[in-house]
Amino acid sequence: MPAPFPARAYAMLGVVMLLWAGNSIVGRAIRDDVAPLTLALLRWSGALAIVLPFAWASLRKDRAAIAVHWRMLLLLGLLGVAAFNALLYSGLATTTASNALLLQAGVPALVLIVDRLGFGIRAKPIEMLAVAIGSAGVALIVFRADLKALLAFHLNPGDAMILASVAVWALYTSLLRRRPPIAPASFLAITFAIGVAAMLPAAATEWAAGRGIEWSSRAWMGVGYVAVFPSTIAYALYNRAVTMVGPASAGRTIALLPLFGALLAALLLGETLHPHHAIGMALILAGIALPLARR
Repeated sequence: MPAPFPARAYAMLGVVMLLWAGNSIVGRAIRDDVAPLTLALLRWSGALAIVLPFAWASLRKDRAAIAVHWRMLLLLGLLGVAAFNALLYSGLATTTASNALLLQAGVPALVLIVDRLGFGIRAKPIEMLAVAIGSAGVALIVFRADLKALLAFHLNPGDAMILASVAVWALYTSLLRRRPPIAPASFLAITFAIGVAAMLPAAATEWAAGRGIEWSSRAWMGVGYVAVFPSTIAYALYNRAVTMVGPASAGRTIALLPLFGALLAALLLGETLHPHHAIGMALILAGIALPLARR
């Protein structure tokens, strides 16, 4: 009997990708107001302050399991919270949000590679085809169905940091299958706290160099957004969805980032949507849905 369609999980992942597309746009928008490592510190300090009151009871209940599995919790916190965000925001300081969203769409293929190398899980042909179709949709949107735009694309140092963040996120996604058996609130609080502890000395190097924050209404709103939506809400939804559909299926939805980025640019910046957006969206959705048709 075929497994039921996990509609709830994919709905959660759709929300996650929308919030994360906004994260890249906001991170790029306030790059001159908040230094990148400082932004990462503020993001996770704010998220931890939100989560901790709700997680306190579960942390006390889970303390024995936390003591047993502290190594894996430390690794997941360093990868998914500290390293990923430090690299992402540092990259956004010198590259465009569009480039960042495009490069992040490489996560689905990397998750398949990490699954194979780290866990011996061989991707099915239909999964590889799905990743290829989704990637074609991403390329169509980012390059505007224009060969000249494709030929003009080049990588700069910021792009290299984004690529490193993509590799880190793929590893984090794959390792979530080894997530310790503790409450979701406990997991968020611990990994967020690890991120804060790791980012504090890194941000201090920016302060020592005379960089930090130039507070403005834009900076306040940007920091507030990244602390609440792509952090507290999106991480909770993403971690839960991975347990429901698996790392490979969750990773494929990263291809939605450039699409949502284009939609947000149209909504917030007045940019025009074109036919290639619709075609790219159809390919991305086909790449996500194709493996499900064979369930």
